[in-house]
Amino acid sequence: RWWDVKTSTRVTYFIAISEEVRSRIMKHYHRASDMIYPPVDTEQFQLSTTAEDFYLIVSALVPYKRVDLAVEVFNKNGKKLVIAGTGPEADKLKVNATSNITFLGWQSDEELAQLYAKCTALIFPGEEDFGIVPLEAQASGKPVVAFSKGGALETIIDGKSGVFFPKQTAESLQQAFERLSLIKFNSTDIRRHALGFSRSIFKQKIKEYIEGKVRQHIHNQ
Repeated sequence: RWWDVKTSTRVTYFIAISEEVRSRIMKHYHRASDMIYPPVDTEQFQLSTTAEDFYLIVSALVPYKRVDLAVEVFNKNGKKLVIAGTGPEADKLKVNATSNITFLGWQSDEELAQLYAKCTALIFPGEEDFGIVPLEAQASGKPVVAFSKGGALETIIDGKSGVFFPKQTAESLQQAFERLSLIKFNSTDIRRHALGFSRSIFKQKIKEYIEGKVRQHIHNQ
């Protein structure tokens, strides 16, 4: 930690990928930072206005992703859950899962795009600094059920492109599903929101940021 803080003094400008990271930079480095969201390849995903009867998780199967919460909920509610991803928790999760839960393992980008297009909604039960997966689902026009902490708060519009659950418990997640079922989501609006994180917008913001810092540097000489 000491070495990390010391080397941070050599950085001229910080760019944070989310407000969550920006606050951490201030807390640990006592430095201000600008915030530019990382890009999502929105062109890789197509708007889907239909859905098959299953929910989706796209995640590494590691403890902090909290895939176990979804397994616990779907063991009880009997709905179909498809999990795409691999990791050290895979065997443990499979042993605890009922037959309505399917583990696909690793999936290609093309296969993931098809899963996003077909699912009813994406489940995002972990906490991330930003989180690309929720935006990939939204780029496909699909809502997201997410834990209300970290980067998800900046990429999902509650009641418009998804719903949040406040506690990482099975009960809280189940309540979010109940709320999800009461909302009529507009797939076109969901995708439109995701397009705000596209590569073209990212490139433009980075370009403007660099040009602005260059002008500032020249002015201060």
